[in-house]
Amino acid sequence: MNMERRTTRVKVGEQEIVFETGKIARQANGAVLVRSGETILFNTACADYDLAPGEDFLPLRVDYQEKFSSAGKTVSGFIKREGRPSEKETLVSRLIDRPLRPMFENGYYNETQVLSYVWSYDGVNAPEPLAICGASAALVISDIPLIKPVGAVRVGLIGGKFVVNPTVEHQKKSKLDLILAGTEDAVLMIEGYCDFLTEEQILEAIEIGHQGIKAICETLLAWQKELGKPKTLHTLRPLPQDVFHSVEEIAKPLLEQALRIKEKQKREEALGAVKSAVQQKLLPEDGEPLFPAKDVATALKEVSSKYMREMILNENVRSDGRTSINIRPIDIEQGILPRAHGSSLFTRGETQSVSVCTLGGESMAQRFEDLDGEGSRTFYLQYFFPPFSVGEVGRIGSPGRREVGHGKLAERALQAILPPKEAFPYTIRLESNITESNGSSSMATVCGGCLAMMEAGVPVKRPVAGIAMGLILENERFIILSDILGIEDALGDMDFKITGDAEGITAFQMDIKVEGITPSIMKAALEQAKKGRIHILGKMLEVCPTHKEEMSVYAPRIETMQIKPSKIATVIGPGGKQIRAIIEASGVEIDINDDGLISIASSNLEGIEKAKAMIVGLTSDVEIGKVYTGKIANIAPFGIFVEILPGKEGLCHISEFDNTRINNLNDYVKIGDMITVKVLEINERGQLKLSRKATL
Repeated sequence: MNMERRTTRVKVGEQEIVFETGKIARQANGAVLVRSGETILFNTACADYDLAPGEDFLPLRVDYQEKFSSAGKTVSGFIKREGRPSEKETLVSRLIDRPLRPMFENGYYNETQVLSYVWSYDGVNAPEPLAICGASAALVISDIPLIKPVGAVRVGLIGGKFVVNPTVEHQKKSKLDLILAGTEDAVLMIEGYCDFLTEEQILEAIEIGHQGIKAICETLLAWQKELGKPKTLHTLRPLPQDVFHSVEEIAKPLLEQALRIKEKQKREEALGAVKSAVQQKLLPEDGEPLFPAKDVATALKEVSSKYMREMILNENVRSDGRTSINIRPIDIEQGILPRAHGSSLFTRGETQSVSVCTLGGESMAQRFEDLDGEGSRTFYLQYFFPPFSVGEVGRIGSPGRREVGHGKLAERALQAILPPKEAFPYTIRLESNITESNGSSSMATVCGGCLAMMEAGVPVKRPVAGIAMGLILENERFIILSDILGIEDALGDMDFKITGDAEGITAFQMDIKVEGITPSIMKAALEQAKKGRIHILGKMLEVCPTHKEEMSVYAPRIETMQIKPSKIATVIGPGGKQIRAIIEASGVEIDINDDGLISIASSNLEGIEKAKAMIVGLTSDVEIGKVYTGKIANIAPFGIFVEILPGKEGLCHISEFDNTRINNLNDYVKIGDMITVKVLEINERGQLKLSRKATL
């Protein structure tokens, strides 16, 4: 039994990455442990070489899972085992999938599964870039036909310097969170979020990150030559040229007209007619098909791509009649939902989003649990993509990976413009309902989400807009497309989404289908995107120049107050008794953080004031010489006991009640009366000596 452990290692930035195989999961096509510090991920790659007939796409499944045992924890809840993927696991699965998918050999359609598990997490070395590297390594040493290794790094901007693969603690101080993946020769995937960085800074970060990727890819390529299995190529089904030419001969005259139809639905009807014409001649119902149906479908897609690309490259004309730099017409309507706290209808061409902003207290925050612990988000965005938005019938249920990914992109793009918690102590929930889609719906979500927050009265730091850029690249010729359509995303070479304002960028995401995107092309795309972004933002500001000063009458009111952390226990009381009493008496919601910041939420301003007064009373220190108005708690023959603050009573002796002699206090006051007294003395036991006489 051969159980020889084989390793290779590479240093990227301050982090050493170790790859290991040969000991575990030897029946998988490829299995690799990837380690950095005490963070360890286990990655496998498997393929089914019994190819299903008629398959015309790559059925690749990528799943990333964080084992809570890796951090010495168990999952909360009753079942105590990992189950449905968390939001983070879904997002990391997408990060792994996006750079790997374009790197399989042409004609590879075998069912393939890539799995990545976090087995050990040290809280220092982040698992996300390691998951991409480990999945790539498992494919590289397997017989699965991946063209070349893919590597990934994270880049941060800490103290004005770009840092490759920063620690988790250092990343918390970073103004940039960039995950970059690619080959030795080119960048394939970018996912970045930042605090209004410039285009020049973004390009510098990408260039620095790619140097680290090159080192990883060189190491994996050498490892493949040393111990990798021969690639299985006999199942590849590249498109035969005679199929392409036959389809082209039939489709060309029809496509040249269909691709120029401006309206999406009419264009798709015409493209459907092209498909029918091709099938009638090459796949006749009453005779033998001339070619396999799968090859005909693939050829038609390639022919459609060829003529759309030629039209754009040669004429600078797109399917909807625009040139490469034109933005589709924009229409905006604010406050369309009277009961919502904030709403906006944002339409750009045939892409439309109904965005809604809801405000609430801490109890509305979104709770989460991951390897770093539990927490809650007071800002979150949820993206909905119903099938009617593209005129289809489809499943309605829990969000798919695309919805989760688009929502998180828009959420993090808007994160940079949120006001500080002290100035606006609300939990903010945004939802984007895509009601029409023809490309760039995630960027419509950014625009609509920003407008909905402004309509709700959220004092955003500065408004932002988003735009999606495309690319047509043929050898040395290329053209960059602003505000891409769905067909340009499907048949083009790049989907580059950028959000921000005229001064800087807050988020950027890029997926590339081909190698060859040079720094000069990326620079040109960023410059063209900036012009488009400014144009879209200008349209937004024409309709909504600034946030509303007054919130909706249906929005809750929240006020904050600061107490000393040492007084938190006093407000909460034993077993929460005191804070429950305040909530019951005032009818408000109360949240207290560890720093002593208290948020009081209610639609009733009187309730807020009542709760504040009760908290002030509990947390205030009694001062000698200060006058208080309190309630008589008890009457004794020698004096009255007055509660001047919640839980703080003092004695007003009968001799201090009035300037004249008093024989029986019951003749003058009763329990529950309000009385004004002055604090004369606080003895060493904390007892208070009060005087009504001193206030007369």
